[in-house]
Amino acid sequence: MIGVLIVDDQMMVREGFSVLLGAMPDIEVVGEAVNGREAIAQVAALRPDVVLMDIRMPELNGIEATREIVASNPEAKVLVLTTFDLDEYVYQALRAGASGFLLKDASARQLAEGVRVVAAGEALLAPTVTKRLITEFAKAAGSPRPPALSQIGDLTERETEVLVLIAQGLSNQEIADHLVVAESTIKTHVSRILVKLGLRDRTQAAVFAYEARLVQVGG
Repeated sequence: MIGVLIVDDQMMVREGFSVLLGAMPDIEVVGEAVNGREAIAQVAALRPDVVLMDIRMPELNGIEATREIVASNPEAKVLVLTTFDLDEYVYQALRAGASGFLLKDASARQLAEGVRVVAAGEALLAPTVTKRLITEFAKAAGSPRPPALSQIGDLTERETEVLVLIAQGLSNQEIADHLVVAESTIKTHVSRILVKLGLRDRTQAAVFAYEARLVQVGG
């Protein structure tokens, strides 16, 4: 069973998601929280596999809560909930360690599948939306992250190739098929990429690739 914590300051949203997810045979809603501070406490107490996190909340917003949760509970996966996809707060949440995001009007099937994908350690990012997000908000910075260029130099040519494919939204199996190698080989490359770049997961790797201009934004 995948344990899920639902974090949203609106009771109707929490109850709606709880009913939808509770109907799934492999998902259990283990708790709810009404703000970021409560979410941090609930994650520590309940140890959920996935946290469905609203961003705009009183007391402590979803970005700060996500940052604290992933720092103190590396196994926890945060799935951000948003009303619209071109949201700077979503971009900041991804940088803070969220594993992906879903629109609040997602269907029951999309919601459940999103939870499963994130629980399995994959990134929940639609490549087109990711490009738009980073085009909209990262481009304004005008340059890659300061450590990006030197860190990229630590990657092998194949690791760089895998990083670009991650940013394009491909799964490990799809990357393996594209490069004609075993999926286990790709998993090894991904692990080495994360260690070398000091990143938490493939979602942060995707954002890193865009910001370091390995993938052309807006293209």
